[in-house]
Amino acid sequence: MRWNNLISVAAKEKIAFGALFFITLFILAPVVVVLWIIFKNGISAINWEFLTAMPKEGMRAGGIFPAIVGTLYLVVGATVCSLPLGILAAIYLSEYAKENALTRLINLAIVNLSGVPSVVYGLFGFSLFVVFLKFGASIVAGSLTLAIMNLPVIITSTRESLKAVPDYFREVGLSLGASRWQTVRHAVLPFALPGILTGTILSIARAAGETAPILFTVAAFYIPHLPHSVFDQAMALPYHLYIIATQIPNIPNSYRYGTALVLILMVLLMNLVAIIIRSKFRRKYKW
Repeated sequence: MRWNNLISVAAKEKIAFGALFFITLFILAPVVVVLWIIFKNGISAINWEFLTAMPKEGMRAGGIFPAIVGTLYLVVGATVCSLPLGILAAIYLSEYAKENALTRLINLAIVNLSGVPSVVYGLFGFSLFVVFLKFGASIVAGSLTLAIMNLPVIITSTRESLKAVPDYFREVGLSLGASRWQTVRHAVLPFALPGILTGTILSIARAAGETAPILFTVAAFYIPHLPHSVFDQAMALPYHLYIIATQIPNIPNSYRYGTALVLILMVLLMNLVAIIIRSKFRRKYKW
């Protein structure tokens, strides 16, 4: 009887794993198809001139270099602004703040902010940075808007990573006479870094691909030169792709797909760098 039960459990386990495998394939198949279509139609447009030249002939020819540079400025600016603030906020909420109604309300607000549509962040950034603070449509306004949009993701991932570190790490540090900050700095934070970098990867991907926030705060329709300061407008790949796909007639399809392919490759490259760094920390800090 027990042998029959074991066979039944093993069969059910195989059926469950098989079902999960086919569900995974079903989810991945559309992604692979979309990437293949973009690659197939866009690879012919990728060359040195396309990546390094200025747009010309009403963006029907030339390259997308200003859009690439503008996207890099926005992603770097948003990450530099959001990452320190998000990590510090998560450390306070996880390690210092007492569990009460106020902190529960703050945590609920952070989770809810993760689901706010990006267009709402764009309107908020326009009202605060462009109009009220008079930054104008500029790189700094766009970067700060994207940073605010990324904060909930970074705070949530950092807080969960800190909570995953066992409490005895903290107890050992405190028992040896270290202050709470010294314990967090040396005994908790290094082991939470892989999870923090996961949140960073998600925020980079979102910042690089968003159109609505930069539409209100920084993106320009056409600028045939690079920005001279952080208070200048800039082109960006997501908005540039929208423009050439909907507003520019008689443009080759390869140009549109090539722009999309460059954006995807940029996001993948930035994520790859973050993943490599995360892997190094995981190997260095094992527990």
